[in-house]
Amino acid sequence: MRAPPLALLLASLAGAAMADGAPCPRYVSVTGHAASTQAPDFAEVAVGVEAKGATAGAALDAASKAVAGIAALAREAGLPPADIGTAAVTLRPATRTVTRPGGGITEEPDGYAAGNVVRLRLSDMGRLGDLLRRTLDSGANRIDGITFGLRDPDGATAALQVAAARDARARAATLAEAVGAKLGPLCTLTALEAGPAPFAMRAMAAAAPKARPVPVEAGTIEGAASVTAVFALDP
Repeated sequence: MRAPPLALLLASLAGAAMADGAPCPRYVSVTGHAASTQAPDFAEVAVGVEAKGATAGAALDAASKAVAGIAALAREAGLPPADIGTAAVTLRPATRTVTRPGGGITEEPDGYAAGNVVRLRLSDMGRLGDLLRRTLDSGANRIDGITFGLRDPDGATAALQVAAARDARARAATLAEAVGAKLGPLCTLTALEAGPAPFAMRAMAAAAPKARPVPVEAGTIEGAASVTAVFALDP
């Protein structure tokens, strides 16, 4: 169930708080914290093809044909169209290093190099290693990186902020009790920047075709949130 928006929690905490906008003559200021660790619910990988050709068209056609096969493979694996998309298309003149008979080296034109990268998003992380191997079998020769994340990061952030606000209230109540006061209405509540951070693996170099399933561990995503709150103190 999605956590209630922070604005609703603010209203419930405030109660009949300072309706006339009067300042808090006696108050306690606290910072509440919350943290979470959860498994990611998707993995995103950029799979690419680099190809060379005598002409720009030949190089681009070769890369595009291979990537079309990768996209078809992803669809056969059950990925919806929304989780398959082109990430980059590149084309540049290629050169080769030539050693001259009299000594020294020089760079000479050597056709063109083209690249095409498709980004795949997969919810079943257990199939990721096999999917990567199959893309290599289909012609991929580059894996640019893998990112693990949450499909609803805003919901995760809202839940953390709610937990942090409750922690702030509990801290304030404990402090008020310690000095013989009663916790009054909420004066201010400020949410600091928070949220789960996607975990990205470093880019991987080109892999050999027909490799065994690539071992991939999804790990966990850590998130944290903090809020500052000011409560009035009643004698």
